[in-house]
Amino acid sequence: MKSLTDPPQALSTGLSKIRTEFHVPDGFPPDVMAAAEAAARRMPDQHADRTAMPFVTLDPARSTDLDQAFSIEASGSDLLLHYAIADVAWFVEDGEAVDLEAWTRGETLYLPDGKAGLYPPVLAEAAASLLPDGPRPAVVFTVRVAQDGAVKLDGAERAIIQSRAKLAYDSVQTSDVPAGFAELARRMAANEERRGASRVDPPEQEVERLADGTFRLSFRPLLQSEQDNAALSLAANMAIADAMLAHRTGLFRVMSGPDASKVQRLRNAAQALGLSWPASTSLRDYQRTLDPADPQQAALMLVIRRAGNGASYQPYQEGVVPWHEAMAATYAHATAPLRRLADRYVVRCTLAIANGQPVPQAVTDAFARLPKVMGRADARASQISHAAVDLAEAVMLREHAGETFKAVVTDFVDHGVRVQLADMPVVATIKVSGLRQGDDLSLKLVSADPDQRSVVFEPAAAPAGF
Repeated sequence: MKSLTDPPQALSTGLSKIRTEFHVPDGFPPDVMAAAEAAARRMPDQHADRTAMPFVTLDPARSTDLDQAFSIEASGSDLLLHYAIADVAWFVEDGEAVDLEAWTRGETLYLPDGKAGLYPPVLAEAAASLLPDGPRPAVVFTVRVAQDGAVKLDGAERAIIQSRAKLAYDSVQTSDVPAGFAELARRMAANEERRGASRVDPPEQEVERLADGTFRLSFRPLLQSEQDNAALSLAANMAIADAMLAHRTGLFRVMSGPDASKVQRLRNAAQALGLSWPASTSLRDYQRTLDPADPQQAALMLVIRRAGNGASYQPYQEGVVPWHEAMAATYAHATAPLRRLADRYVVRCTLAIANGQPVPQAVTDAFARLPKVMGRADARASQISHAAVDLAEAVMLREHAGETFKAVVTDFVDHGVRVQLADMPVVATIKVSGLRQGDDLSLKLVSADPDQRSVVFEPAAAPAGF
């Protein structure tokens, strides 16, 4: 079932309801648009000319809000990553209309039928976006990546750059990207393994709008090009975090790992799914061996993700080392300022300290306020994403009431279990007991209501031990 049959346009209607329910902004106020249009005409005069450097971008094919462009060169045995980040702060000044609106939004919100941007399109998809249709102002971070994947920030400067190409994840060829791209990704992956990093990237449920106007609900694993591109951001964000920590300032992304009792539950889940997890192998080491293409292993990856504590933002605190358990490193967000409010301030902070200048007081003040603002924005984005998936599942299944589906138990929830259907990308919760993770069962679809974004299943037959 690759696309959703939706003649009554329940999905479109439901998405409109989601926008209303979660107060998704529709456009920008006139004063914000006017300020953005004026800002877009601002000519850079504090930027070095780096248009001779061969920068390219790599993003989803249809993206136009391009935060990052990159160029790579060898420096002895090291690789130098020149990572150009959209210079949003050049266009957006503290306290003016565009800035105030961005603080109310926090981040760009994505829905299957469109997005609500953090900044007006005249900036985010034109003047500030690193598109290849003309020179753009950027902040270029130079990150040194050693043979063992260790990273260090060598410098940062405001610069005018010219992207040579807008590359897409699903069509990029090895010859399109700078020499050293794959090697840099390999070094970062090897360094992650040595650090004991435990990032978990299970397939995501995704609702996608197709070219013909229909929608598709699927589990979408990351493409190799996406994973390699993520290594560039990882290198830059780690190097920037280290630089801020060394200067006793900054805003960091932090996350703690599951406690001992949760780890034991994960071991039980692995056993229930028929997976072998040696007693001598830590969670960090074990989960790096999991393959998202295998249904049982993908199910465990989802369980591991839910067991961890969510990431949050934390300003620098004297005597406290900000730690991101999944990264096994000090980590920051700096590489998506067109889509995340906090990144604009981290970029400004790092630009200052890399050039021996004091961090602007406005940036330091923002670091204290941003954790609450970004936490609220992250929560809303997550709620919207889940609501869109719930809606798509209900639309997909509404004509199948009374039918039976095969499923596997993936996790426990209050008063029941979470299951994954075997033949379509649907995750559901059923109110039963007596089941174990990994159990196979047959479910009868009781109802699927797009208006309520609800899908109700019940066991087709009493499960063993029930």
